[in-house]
Amino acid sequence: MIVFHYDKSFEGLLTAIFDAYLRKTFPHRLLLPDEPEPLFCEGTHTVITDPEKSERVWKSLEKKVDKNTLNMISYAWLSELPGADEVIFRYIRKTIDSPHSIATNFADDDVLQLRQIALKTSREKQRMIEFVRFQKTSDDTYFAAIEPDHNVLPLIITHFRDRYADQQFIIYDLKRNYGMYSDTRQVTEMSFTESELFDRGKVKDHLLAENEVLYQRLWKRYFKAITIRERINPKLHRQHLPRRYWKYLTEKDPE
Repeated sequence: MIVFHYDKSFEGLLTAIFDAYLRKTFPHRLLLPDEPEPLFCEGTHTVITDPEKSERVWKSLEKKVDKNTLNMISYAWLSELPGADEVIFRYIRKTIDSPHSIATNFADDDVLQLRQIALKTSREKQRMIEFVRFQKTSDDTYFAAIEPDHNVLPLIITHFRDRYADQQFIIYDLKRNYGMYSDTRQVTEMSFTESELFDRGKVKDHLLAENEVLYQRLWKRYFKAITIRERINPKLHRQHLPRRYWKYLTEKDPE
């Protein structure tokens, strides 16, 4: 068994592919630098992330596959699922080695797995677009907390930037402790401790805009008023709106 150690970054993964072809040795496992190696390991290689090498691999992919396939690879990476990087590695290797496109060869387990992983990220992206709820702060910045299973913040920021082009807002991923701040000029990645500005995804009361609490109360009453009690179906409701999203939804927050 051959093992490659790398830093678990996307650039590091592409560098590992470059090194594998250069060394003509392809790994069976991809591990962190300090991760213990499995028994019966025949050889190891430590990958040093190189932007130039990773760019060369990506550009070679751009020549062989269409944009949808590139997006699928990116979505699979952002899934952060265990073993997703090894699936991506094998998929890219097969793509490079094959004279024909493998994108629809779902008889191949790696092709099928990559598509299924990417679909999970895509579904999470759509849910985040639907379920993000902003709170207005006293300095006219809109803040929203999210906690998705997959790292979809880079995928949804463009949607909200286009929708709220004339406003400044922050979407913050509590699970990964980073956020995106958007103003009328640019998007900036940011990070801060939860105790500074918010508590459990809610902006602290003294930092909210003057009428924000009133607007939240009105929204909850509207949500309650349009509910047709005779048609309440809790099972179907949870299917379309999973409970794990409720804690950041204004309409699900108790009065």
